Amino acid sequence: MKDKKHVYAETEKKETEEVVLDANKMIEEQSEVLSDANLSSTEEKIKELEEKLKSCEDKYIRAHADFENIKKRYEKEKYQAIDYAHEQFARDLLPVIDALEIAYKSADETIDDVTKKIKDGIGLTLEQFKKVFEKHGIKEADSDGKFDPNFHNAALQVESEGKESGEIVQTFQKGYTIKGRVLRAAMVSIAR
Repeated sequence: MKDKKHVYAETEKKETEEVVLDANKMIEEQSEVLSDANLSSTEEKIKELEEKLKSCEDKYIRAHADFENIKKRYEKEKYQAIDYAHEQFARDLLPVIDALEIAYKSADETIDDVTKKIKDGIGLTLEQFKKVFEKHGIKEADSDGKFDPNFHNAALQVESEGKESGEIVQTFQKGYTIKGRVLRAAMVSIAR
């Protein structure tokens, strides 16, 4: 399968060949007109052919501009695809981070020397995960304040004193973004 650059190059080549063929036709027509005895009709034909030539040149310029615009758009899309190529891999790692965070929080309940060392190891692992994620543009989505359907997924609506309707009461699962795009929406409960 040909790549897009080759397809567009062939398209531009065909359009150029069509313009050249049109110009050659016009030259032939102009030669026929010049052989006519009537000079005034010849001048009219020349003007008509010049207008056709200008029209063909205009079509060629527009086709070339369209080609350049398409080429730039595909170049931009290529870089976006590169930026978000690891999105699925990152999404697959989120449950691992969730499990580590749960283990880290539950270690507080039964602190002894062994549990403290395990907790410290889990804490270091979490910090390394977060540093790697930040390096690749992955950040925790803000789960405080007002509910935003673009970044939050409301699991429950609860009565809550001190919270206005639509404010986030509790976060059940953290949300993450990758370079500004939602990787996973935060699972939250909101006040009624």
